Amino acid sequence: MPLFIDKLAVSSPDFGALETIPTQFTADGGSAVPRIEIEGAPEGTVEFALICNDPDAPLPHGFTHWVVYGIPATATALDLDAEGVRGAPNGTGQAAWYGPQPPAGHGVHHYYFSLYALSKPVEGTPSREEFLAEYADSIIEQARTVGLFTQE
Repeated sequence: MPLFIDKLAVSSPDFGALETIPTQFTADGGSAVPRIEIEGAPEGTVEFALICNDPDAPLPHGFTHWVVYGIPATATALDLDAEGVRGAPNGTGQAAWYGPQPPAGHGVHHYYFSLYALSKPVEGTPSREEFLAEYADSIIEQARTVGLFTQE
């Protein structure tokens, strides 16, 4: 039985939990990649997956901003240049970070950075939806942090 809340934690030194994501990390600000920190890998972790999704986007499954697989189980920070680390398609179809860009006047959007500790490696580059359907039984533990952003 997977543990969904224990010691695993994900955070960013670029914004705090439930704080506004700074403009430089947004689509209009250049989509700089936010730094991601990891701690508390549970026993049996083979690798991590990271997904950032905006459930407030006016789409059936929200909007996926980032999908990253192959993060080493020993990682304490996301290193996109580490061996085996690879991006998968975001909501624009690109394998990269796409910063927040909610519709103007749509209110505050929540950006869920979900970290999954996995008992088996992810094969290929599945979409967010494919990953959740195909790897649910391989999730040992998950953690998340949430950033906020709004367009006036």
